[in-house]
This record gives sequence, C-alpha cells and structure tokens, in this order.
Amino acid sequence: MELWLLNHFSTALLALLVVGGFVVLAVTASLVTTRRFPALVGGENNDMVGVVLGMFGAIYGIILAFVIVNLWTELQDTQKIVSTEATAVSQIARDAGAFPPDVQAAVDASVRGYVHAVVEKQWPLMRAGHGDFSVTASKVDAIYQALRTYEPQSQSEQAFYTEALSSLNDAVGQRRDRINASREELPVLLQVLIVGGALVIIALTLLYGIRSLKVRMLFVGSVAALIGFSLLLVLVLDRPFAGELSVSPAPFKESALARFW
Repeated sequence: MELWLLNHFSTALLALLVVGGFVVLAVTASLVTTRRFPALVGGENNDMVGVVLGMFGAIYGIILAFVIVNLWTELQDTQKIVSTEATAVSQIARDAGAFPPDVQAAVDASVRGYVHAVVEKQWPLMRAGHGDFSVTASKVDAIYQALRTYEPQSQSEQAFYTEALSSLNDAVGQRRDRINASREELPVLLQVLIVGGALVIIALTLLYGIRSLKVRMLFVGSVAALIGFSLLLVLVLDRPFAGELSVSPAPFKESALARFW
C-alpha cells in the first residue's frame, strides 16, 4: 500500500491526503465528542489531560524525530551508494581506454549492458521494493570476463588493469548495498507505534475542554496537521527508491557513462 501510494501520487497530493485526512478526522471527531459528551467543554479534567497530553506528546515527539532523522540519513546514504557505484563503473570505462582496441570494445560493451540493465530493468523493481540481484548478475559477470581474459603487456596497462579491477570490486559491493537498501522498510512494530501514537495524541486533544468552538477546532486541527505532516515525512522517506523524493538513476547516465546512452 505504501509503495503504491508513493509511486502513483505526487508528494503534494499525498500531503493533501495525509495531512488533510488527519485534520478532517480530528475536527470531525472533536465535533462528535462534544455533542456526545458536552460536559467535556467545561474543562473540568484539563489539569489531568494536560499533564498526560504533555507527557505523551514529549515521548512521541522524541520517537518521531528519531525516526525522521534516521530515515533522512538513510536516504542520503543511499544516494551516496548509488553515486559511488556509478563512479566506480565510470572509472572502469575510463581505465579501459589504456587497453588494446579489442579489449576496450569488450569492456565498453559489458559496461553498457550493465548500466542499461541497472536503469531500465533493476530500477523499476527497486521502486516496487523488489530489488533483484539476478537482474544484473550476468552483466557483472560479463565485465569480469572481459577483464579476466586480458593479459596486460606493459607497465602502464598493468596499472590501469589493476585500477579497473579495484573499481569493479567496489562497484559490486555498492551494488549489493543499493539493492539491499531498496528492500528495507521500518519494522512493523515501529510503524504500529508511530501510527498508534498519532491516534492517541489526537484522542487526548479531544478530551481537552475549550469553551470556544473556533479555538477548539484550531487547537485540534493544528495538532492533527503537525502529526499528519510528520507522518507524511515518514511515508516519503521510508522508501528511498519510490516517490518523488526517491534516489535517481541519473549518475549512471552521467560523466564517462553518458556515451553509453
């Protein structure tokens, strides 16, 4: 459901659905509660409700802030992984320029096959949360094969050959991290805690008595909007390869790899 929303709705529309949905839910629940229990408007329980609301709000805010910061850090780390992998593959193509024409052509062909497989086949799968190692496994083997069958003849060729192998090993490691990142999501218990905590906070605001209807609606609506926006951040940051804020495959089309497109 989460991936479907991210891949089919813009961030603006998601904001309208999530934030607006929480505000409408909270305001509607507040109106129903005051009609069903008119005594709450008097605020006789405000001291107790205020203490509980403050305590729960502080604990929930700390948890939510930790989750959002952690997800943002993971998104940045994933962007770095993709950039590092693309740089390593680009370096292989550059180093191959020092090899004989037939070897260079073989390396270029294998690199071309790899970057196209990553962008055109693997990326859509990662957007759906189903990163698959097998999609590019044969392409990686092709690059290894192109380098494995070549015997450097000069000191210069040996130096570039060593660098190319090192870059290939780096790219393979970053590839594994990238695919693993596409499969990760918040643990179910943490998801339940975040959503459940939001509902508890909103429920507590309904118990806080305010005689003015406008002020009450503003109070309940503003709390709901803040919580809804926080949940929106969790939603869009949880999956680094889905949605408008997702990691782009652009690095695989830039620099030395641009000529393969």
